[in-house]
Amino acid sequence: MDYFEVCWSIFSTICLVNVVFGILVCEITTFTVLAAVPIFSSAAGAIANGLCYYVYYLKNPVINEVVAAVFSDFFWLLQEGSLLLYSYIILQRVLRPKQWRVFTTIFWTLMVITAINRVFIAIYRAKFLIEGVAEYEVIINYFHIGYFTSMAISECISAYFLVVIFASAKTASMSAALKVGLLRYLTRSTEMRVAFLAVIGVVRTIIHPFQTPGQKAVNIASQLDRFLYALFCLYPIVLYFDTLASKLRFNEDRSIYTHSDQAAAGNRYGMSTQTRCYTTTKSNYATKMYGADTPGERNTSQEQIVPPNGSTRSGGSEVEMEDMDVEGFVIRKTTEVTVT
Repeated sequence: MDYFEVCWSIFSTICLVNVVFGILVCEITTFTVLAAVPIFSSAAGAIANGLCYYVYYLKNPVINEVVAAVFSDFFWLLQEGSLLLYSYIILQRVLRPKQWRVFTTIFWTLMVITAINRVFIAIYRAKFLIEGVAEYEVIINYFHIGYFTSMAISECISAYFLVVIFASAKTASMSAALKVGLLRYLTRSTEMRVAFLAVIGVVRTIIHPFQTPGQKAVNIASQLDRFLYALFCLYPIVLYFDTLASKLRFNEDRSIYTHSDQAAAGNRYGMSTQTRCYTTTKSNYATKMYGADTPGERNTSQEQIVPPNGSTRSGGSEVEMEDMDVEGFVIRKTTEVTVT
């Protein structure tokens, strides 16, 4: 059968195009480890789907088919497992040490379980190609259930930590009357990723027992699984949108404060001014408050939202979370205010 007559060629093509899109996004923004995750996943998916066509739709020596099948399972593991690292990289920079230890223990335990399931899938696939025993394909289906279950649980746990962190930071920012545009966006984008990826994993887990063994989609469950896998191949585009949108939101927030700083500088040097330093509380009111950071101290990458040392900043605000008493609505940072 010709290459573009089967769905695996379409999946492979989608993944190749995603690699190109990822390079373009990196040119627009900047290349980071976070941006490399969907590129790496798409490249692995392109190879895996191409090898699947080689194994099941071409006539080749058995040894060649076995080797290609093993490598296709390996690259499928890289494609599907590496996307889980997107949330992992973000959480590495926002979780406290105790939370981070708990999360990493759970995350890597589930990743090991996922890898073990994929190894057994590859073993039984190789045995099926060599011996031709149909029962091996049924066993492969059951290993897929464990494979998708562990990945779905891992993504849901990552999402839980992300949503809790960003939601609490957004609430604190709103309580302190700070800018929350970036944090609001990050919370919503996290929820979107959860709805997209976790649901795919859960549904694929549920329908796998009803699929016919083998690589042919001959019933509704198998066809639905192909559809869900197509959506999974398109998932890196969601991450590209996420990267571009977070950069846009960050630049919007930064431009507001840059403009305010420039206006303050003009007033400071163009008119007689009186400078005061005071502590802002809920009983104090001021017309303008300026932070001390310069735009150059920020990184436009989403993975630099929170510095590695653990301090947390709200999107666009110059006041650190550790300087806030949310319940008493007090900002303890001393701020320079120019009064004309």
